[in-house]
Amino acid sequence: MGRRVLPLMKAPGIQQKVLPELERALHRWRQAGGSWRQATPPYTLEEQRQKESAYDRAFAEVDQHARRARRVARSETESRLIASFARFAVSALDLPEAAVESITRDFLPIGRELARWARRFDPSLGTPDIVQACRNAWTACGMQPLMGTRMELTVPILAYSLLYPYSDNYLDDKGINREDKLLFSRRFRQRLRGEPLTPRGSHEISIWTLVGLIESHFPRPRYPGVHAALLDIHDAQEESLAQLHADRHCSEHDLLRISCFKGGTSVLADAWLVNGVLTGQQIRFAFDWGVLLQLGDDLQDVHEDLQRGSTTLFTRAIHRGLPLDALALQLLNFGDTVAAEMDALPHGTRMHKDLLRMSWRSLVLMAVGQAQEYCTPTLLAKLEPCSPFRFGFLRARRKKLEGKSGLFQKLFQLLLASDDATPELLPSPVARAAFPPRHGPAYRGDLPA
Repeated sequence: MGRRVLPLMKAPGIQQKVLPELERALHRWRQAGGSWRQATPPYTLEEQRQKESAYDRAFAEVDQHARRARRVARSETESRLIASFARFAVSALDLPEAAVESITRDFLPIGRELARWARRFDPSLGTPDIVQACRNAWTACGMQPLMGTRMELTVPILAYSLLYPYSDNYLDDKGINREDKLLFSRRFRQRLRGEPLTPRGSHEISIWTLVGLIESHFPRPRYPGVHAALLDIHDAQEESLAQLHADRHCSEHDLLRISCFKGGTSVLADAWLVNGVLTGQQIRFAFDWGVLLQLGDDLQDVHEDLQRGSTTLFTRAIHRGLPLDALALQLLNFGDTVAAEMDALPHGTRMHKDLLRMSWRSLVLMAVGQAQEYCTPTLLAKLEPCSPFRFGFLRARRKKLEGKSGLFQKLFQLLLASDDATPELLPSPVARAAFPPRHGPAYRGDLPA
């Protein structure tokens, strides 16, 4: 990979279009420093214990349904799992019934259908890859009500959500040399520009096919913003390589710009794929939402990043012997700024906006609880009462949820094994081995004409 930090702005023809949004996001981040200005009403210790009991009851119920899946019809198992989740959401998370209905009616089916389609498209995709794709699809579909459209898994969202498990994982793979990564990145850029390239191997066949699905729904001449956004996230992905083994030559300012650029362009691409045409207000909000999610993920993944040598704002602070207190509080304040931008959007119900706001805040609070050894006791004592669960409880339960034998793995395997048909709005997955190279970027799989 090398130790040299890549220059941030090396493709001015495309990147200059999002540079103002990047600079605005950096300014808003700097303004978010200091104490958390909108702390939530605290939970009492007794309230937290009650919610933890509800969590454990729901966990046991879901685990029991997952174990019985082979003996019970899958449709019945799924309905019971959804009912268990609904009870958990009401009692443990204090969600109103309308929010629970949105999760069970919209978010969960979107993840289920994406997972089933992805596994039929490429049986070699692992559960972590599919979970990564689902997370992006949930973000994109969560954007739809804010843009005045109903929540649904569309073909462009499906294709974009699957693109980056393929490309991210390839570029992050330490077993692939730098030259091969640069060659792939160059060819991927050419394909995103619409250049006719014959795919080399199954990896490019998958990516070329997914790009073709996006092109079929957003023709280049009519939707230039969509395709410019895909090139922007590609540029940002290349820049993020500088975070792997970044040394003293990569300043804290450079790290922040790299993270903001990647996160902002990622969710901005989601927004373009939702609407095809965006207002300035929508662009600013989507970019800032992406920055928030990227920095939240960096805090959440701090242990993994330390192990693999990836430098972020948070690992840089740890290497310098600094607690994560200031960055965590800054992230909470930045999240409140993004929430205020969301409230100013003309579309989206109050319930939907509150649900997104709660998810952002929970992401940061749970990440602080997982990284407690890098935070001061003062910060933990201040933030733990803002969480419905004690931090120690969350750390203990996380071990049950993750890993090859964890509940998440069981649930995804259950969903992937279902024989239910994919909704008609999605094309049938393409047999990648049968990809006809001569068709190049005009290839549409078996989409209807």
